Amino acid sequence: MTDPTNGRTDGRRSGTPRRRRLARTAIGLTAVLVLSVAGAGAWFYHRLDTNISTFDPGGVATSRPPAPVPVTPGARLPVNVLVLGSDTREGGNDALGGGDIGVGHSDTAILLHVYADHKHAVGVSIPRDTLVTIPSCKLQNGTWTTPRTNQMFNEAFTVGEFPNGNPACTQNTVEALTGLRIDHTIVVDFRGVAAMTEAINGVDICVPNDVNSHDIHLKKGPQKISGQPAVDFLRARYGFGDNSDIGRMKRQQAFLSSMIKKVQGQGFSLPTLLPLADAATRSLTVDEGLGTAMKLVDFAQSLQNIKLADITFVTTPWRFAGDRVALVHPDVDTLWALLRQDRTLDGRPTGQGDPATTPTGPAPSADAVPTGPAATGTAPADGTAAGTAPVTSPAAPTGPAAPATTAPVTVTVPIVVVNGTKTAGLAGRAADTLRAKGYQDVTLDATGGGRLTTDITYPAAQRAGVEQLAALFPGARLVAESGADSVVITLGRDYEPAAVSPSGGPSPSSTIPSTIPTGIADNARTADTDPCANLTFG
Repeated sequence: MTDPTNGRTDGRRSGTPRRRRLARTAIGLTAVLVLSVAGAGAWFYHRLDTNISTFDPGGVATSRPPAPVPVTPGARLPVNVLVLGSDTREGGNDALGGGDIGVGHSDTAILLHVYADHKHAVGVSIPRDTLVTIPSCKLQNGTWTTPRTNQMFNEAFTVGEFPNGNPACTQNTVEALTGLRIDHTIVVDFRGVAAMTEAINGVDICVPNDVNSHDIHLKKGPQKISGQPAVDFLRARYGFGDNSDIGRMKRQQAFLSSMIKKVQGQGFSLPTLLPLADAATRSLTVDEGLGTAMKLVDFAQSLQNIKLADITFVTTPWRFAGDRVALVHPDVDTLWALLRQDRTLDGRPTGQGDPATTPTGPAPSADAVPTGPAATGTAPADGTAAGTAPVTSPAAPTGPAAPATTAPVTVTVPIVVVNGTKTAGLAGRAADTLRAKGYQDVTLDATGGGRLTTDITYPAAQRAGVEQLAALFPGARLVAESGADSVVITLGRDYEPAAVSPSGGPSPSSTIPSTIPTGIADNARTADTDPCANLTFG
């Protein structure tokens, strides 16, 4: 059983027996959710409901990046979905994955960012061996861990040694790493990939060379696989391309692209959809927001306008750090900033989506969907779950949620901006941004310090207005204080000031480049790329 504090050996430099190979099986799930559940007859929903498992929302941190706020009534918002592959051997998965029954790992992780127009998407693969900070996470006995630095990313799923893994801990880790608020988390196991590929009569792949390694036997060139061979193909490292874990992730991206294409090509006939929906839901563990077939249908229908050519897969900019993987800065910071601002990978704004009830609508400004740099991700000891009633006790940290109304909300008390960093002029630029947005009673206070994250303290009665103001300070922690007579914004190093144009309106942040960084471009591919093209990764 793995000790999540000490990590484990990953076997990059030597062959690893099949019994110990870890799963790479999540990548077929998104295609199925987008295209299969929608259209299933209502009479089938009850059966699907009984298939779906949910994880405890009490493990999701309460200190989270803010939810995006719509700037026009009815406007669609971007959606962030974390798709994880579990190598758990529970529930019969040992027959497909081999090895002993034990705590599951999440060796496949794709962060799917659906843009606000709901016509484009980016899937970001996070290497399993990436060294990250795992924030506070809930254990089986209800207590919370302390944050741990320099841990492999996939160890977050093992915290607490839950037999089926700890999706909430991985979600907390991704939010802390990216500054993006995760709307939904989905976990799929071995059985899911095997069953879904069989339900669509196989997935087309392309192999760069003959493969005879670890019970996998494939001929060079295009071919079709399903069931156990599909699981083996997605999990294997050696014998393909450059034999690396990064190469394996690119292979998974190509597989997912091919699966989406296959599902789209078969259309929405019930004979196709029903077995596919049944296979998909039997393999799922999801957050409560997707915990019924009807919720899955609503989610799937919101994504149906995304064409294959408008889906881009990218691996986080990376480099080897001994036997592990380190993220490359500033390229990875640029990647997260682009997604927080709902921009394409080359920096173009997409704006918020049109109202769902109308086919067209005005596009808001480029900063209409501000989400923030890395939040602390640390949950309080009580482990209050996201999505529960707002915390009203003083000094209780929680990320801002979308207001119940889209009408303008104002702050009716003075606003004080404090520079908690050593960056000269930071408070002044924040004050300029506030004034450009119409906040008038703004003053500055003392400067200096080494604060990492931004805090906003406020009178409890000002909560609604402060939640809207907090959209200008992505990732800020909100703290209600009894007896406070002003809003105090103490800036941390996570604050990214937006430039103000001569006309007084906002302009893109200086962190957004004019061209896509090579660390992103070199790791990206569109979903409609020929699976046999540039097949150096296997």
